[in-house]
Amino acid sequence: MFSEFAFKIFNDSIEKYHVKDDVYQSFENPYSKEEIEHLLYRKNWIDTVQWHYEDIIRNPDIDPTDALVLKRKIDASNQDRTDLVEFIDSYFLKKYQSVEVKPNATINTESPAWAIDRLSILALKIYHMKVEATRSDAALAHREKCQAKLEVLLEQKSDLSQAIDQLLADIESGIKYMKVYKQMKMYNDEELNPILRGNK
Repeated sequence: MFSEFAFKIFNDSIEKYHVKDDVYQSFENPYSKEEIEHLLYRKNWIDTVQWHYEDIIRNPDIDPTDALVLKRKIDASNQDRTDLVEFIDSYFLKKYQSVEVKPNATINTESPAWAIDRLSILALKIYHMKVEATRSDAALAHREKCQAKLEVLLEQKSDLSQAIDQLLADIESGIKYMKVYKQMKMYNDEELNPILRGNK
């Protein structure tokens, strides 16, 4: 199943990041650019680095100048994340381009890649909640609370994985069809963001 295949790649990315656990470490993709694995690994690495950016920027003692630099990095990361989702959807569009769509076929509320984006974030939540649930320096009440949350996250993973695999099966059989809408992000565009336009 594609969801299981993707989740394993996400976990590999998360584990690799946490060897150094440093947002400024170099990135190396172990997969060829021609493979979907390359996009999935890159997608989760972006999510993982941004997860830690978000931790750092919430430090109440952060220097305001450093916080502004970090906010710019988060903006750039969000744009990279969106681009990767669109690349992943392009892979599915190409894969299913010859499918004969049934006359009564319906469209899903989200594309396959945006559902896979949620699975990537969920992999991070599960990883970090496991850490909290097994922290030796945390109180028992904290560990028990986190274990309960972890069980909910694992249930979400099961449900989301099933939904992704069902969506892909429905697209492959022509019951569902894909449409991909570009996200039309405006805040980074010098023509669409009035502040950036005014500063040109």
